[in-house]
Amino acid sequence: MSSSEEAQALGRSEFWDERYAKADGDKPTHEWFRGFEALEPFFDKYLFKERGAEGKGGKLLHLGSGDSTVPYDLLERGYINQLCIDFSKVVVDLMKSRHTDKPQVEWIVGDVRDMAGIDTKSVDVAFDKGTLDAMIYGSPWSPPEEVLENSGKYINEVLRVLKDDGVFLYVTYRQPHFIKPILNRKNEWDLEMEVMGGGDSFEYFGFVLKKHISMLS
Repeated sequence: MSSSEEAQALGRSEFWDERYAKADGDKPTHEWFRGFEALEPFFDKYLFKERGAEGKGGKLLHLGSGDSTVPYDLLERGYINQLCIDFSKVVVDLMKSRHTDKPQVEWIVGDVRDMAGIDTKSVDVAFDKGTLDAMIYGSPWSPPEEVLENSGKYINEVLRVLKDDGVFLYVTYRQPHFIKPILNRKNEWDLEMEVMGGGDSFEYFGFVLKKHISMLS
């Protein structure tokens, strides 16, 4: 498989079913970008402090969660109402079997482009670390129609399930000038961004998105 074909395959469940079927014990098969320790300052600012102790009971949705440890790291911080959605049944079954003693983190099989099983305006915080990125391939200046269609469906679904005062936290390595038009093509969001990493590691970016006033009803 060429690099371009593999980039396109990242957006398909069959690719991830095959990869997760090779899971080795409790070790994550694919922890996108950074683990919890590196992300903790970002969470501290935009989740722990901004939403406070009362936010720990709100619904936290992990979008395309894979076998990341982040939900369980957040559980240790007191976040007791988490939902993980992934279109790979293999990884959902795997994570359920690994964490039978932690029902506070629920797992469901589903496509983030059509989250029919999640009620409208039911989510307090949505988190994405690599899921939108996996939908993107081809020229960053002129993305293929499939990329625009899939990312558009995804963003619309995040907007739908998020409460009016909710927040969408998105972590990416993609350059801001390429990702902003995909994230906010209709100015749906009020958007903040932080440059993360640097020093001895590559820079990556943390976006904080809240519904624009025009989206509130």
